[in-house]
Amino acid sequence: MVITIQIENYAVKKVLVDQGSSVNILYWETYQKLQLPNTAMVPYDEPIYGFSGDKVSTHGYIDLHTVFHDRAQTKTIPIRFLIVDASTSYNVLFGRPSLNTLSTVISTPHLAMKFPSPSGDILTVHCDQRLARECYMASLRLQLPIQETNHIERPPGSRIALSGEDLDPRVGRDVRLKPIEETSPLELPNGHSINLGTRLNSDECAILTPVLVSNIDLFAWSAADLPRVDPLVASHKLSIYKEARYISQKNCKLGEERCLAAKAEADKLLSIRFIEEAQYTTWLSNVVLVKKANGK
Repeated sequence: MVITIQIENYAVKKVLVDQGSSVNILYWETYQKLQLPNTAMVPYDEPIYGFSGDKVSTHGYIDLHTVFHDRAQTKTIPIRFLIVDASTSYNVLFGRPSLNTLSTVISTPHLAMKFPSPSGDILTVHCDQRLARECYMASLRLQLPIQETNHIERPPGSRIALSGEDLDPRVGRDVRLKPIEETSPLELPNGHSINLGTRLNSDECAILTPVLVSNIDLFAWSAADLPRVDPLVASHKLSIYKEARYISQKNCKLGEERCLAAKAEADKLLSIRFIEEAQYTTWLSNVVLVKKANGK
């Protein structure tokens, strides 16, 4: 899980909580951004070893007071970090030593960690799912050169057929952001509803509800409610390896149900001028249909 902490009055994001690590790691680039003097670091040249046996050299270690926040409540503990210069998408790695000092209980299904405060209350730190996905994608880019993953070719003589599910990475995984608390629906006059967090007290709900009801025209309930969006506000881009060679897909016939669904979706986007028809002399690629969370 990935969280945010405070070190030396700096809010440090992209902090990986790793229960399998026997050390706490502060990466060299993060150390420099914290503007810590080199004299604060104690020299230490013993290497550390990863799960696969890879050896990583260290610069030294440093003891820093680290603050964990749960809204207005905080807990501060001293943590000894090893300074490591390595290519990574994270700023800090928390291992078992700091988790034991914090008396942490981690729940992977809930993406949260709990620990007692100095006053005896139980504090909760939730995972930042957006940052976790960013770090994961960045780590893939570090490990897999794009030159090796620009296309997929079928081995000669192979009869293996690829379905639409094989071509779409979203199938089989839920990548939607989920609320960190329970929600309750708020019915609006136009027949739609939005979800409010159950942690809101009655006074907050009384203030927020009239504002939402009086501004329901600002919500986009469908693609038709967002005609001609300025590209400066939102735009779709494809990351393409320019030197990759083109591979023409074979025309794959859709079933009647899928064909009607694809045509209906295309007609809807054409009617609101989100897309426009283009004429090509050759077939480009097949349509891949993926069901949404609502089953459509």
